[in-house]
Amino acid sequence: MSERSQHFPIIASYLLAGVALLLVLHAGLLAALYAGLLVYALVHLLAPRLGRQGSHRARLVAVASLGSLIVVTLTLAIWGALSFFLSDEGSLPVLMKKMADLIDQSRHQIPAWLAAYLPQSAEALQQWLTDWMRDHAAQATQFSQQAGRVLVHLLIGMVIGAMAALYDTTRVHHYRPLAAAMHQRVVRLHESFRQIVFAQVRIAAINAVFTGIFLAVALPLAGAHLPFVKTMIVITFVAGLLPVLGNLISNTVIVVVSLSHSLSVALVALLFLVTIHKLEYFLNAKIIGTQIDARAWELLSAMLVMEAIFGIPGVVAAPVFYAYVKHELSAAGMV
Repeated sequence: MSERSQHFPIIASYLLAGVALLLVLHAGLLAALYAGLLVYALVHLLAPRLGRQGSHRARLVAVASLGSLIVVTLTLAIWGALSFFLSDEGSLPVLMKKMADLIDQSRHQIPAWLAAYLPQSAEALQQWLTDWMRDHAAQATQFSQQAGRVLVHLLIGMVIGAMAALYDTTRVHHYRPLAAAMHQRVVRLHESFRQIVFAQVRIAAINAVFTGIFLAVALPLAGAHLPFVKTMIVITFVAGLLPVLGNLISNTVIVVVSLSHSLSVALVALLFLVTIHKLEYFLNAKIIGTQIDARAWELLSAMLVMEAIFGIPGVVAAPVFYAYVKHELSAAGMV
């Protein structure tokens, strides 16, 4: 086989992988892709613990049972999160209304130079949110009106990921050149996803734990009892799954709600959050940066460009897609 014919399957696999990722974003299949990769990664992580003793049939049943358990567990977790945010205790619309009221009520506690940058009233903030939603109507439609479709994509993606992992972990494969090259692309995408997502989950969990201690323990001991504590802790964890920008979302919510008590509590909360996120940047550099050799500014730049091209889905896709591209370039000796 000539050198040219040896390289053709590899080049073709790169082109097919690039087209596939663009189609995922264009067709709104990012939720299905991430769900599938998550289940695939979890099965690959846990399947070796089952051992290789026993017959092929026994291992097949064990891995299939593991994949089914993971799918059911993730489905229940998604259902539980949705139920919480739709409940009275964790209702996001109620929280947003409360934040608007707090800004309005706390205006007299805020320095004049800072108040000038805030909405003039709760109604003004509500109008700003309405205008923002109108400007992002396409993304809002995808994430609200088509919520049922996204949930179906999540379920189908998890099933596909479980089936793919079952196939990979229970058989010995002999791929032809193009199939082998495509499999290598999938493996590297999976590795990039695992590195980014699993590391970010650990960082978000650490962030949520410290934030929970601050909101539910430290502030009450100091006599400051804030509303929506549970909701803010959950938002801190969920938003923390998104590198860099997630911090801005959760920090804004916590500081605004802290104004319901006093300006001093809000300033203490801001100081605490800045300190925690300095620790988080260290964790990002240690956990994520050492694995994909990427800094926070690189991820933020990728998210900015992807948002400009693909909107909100681009922000969510950017960290994993950027890590994948860098992984491929690094493996090729180009970076």
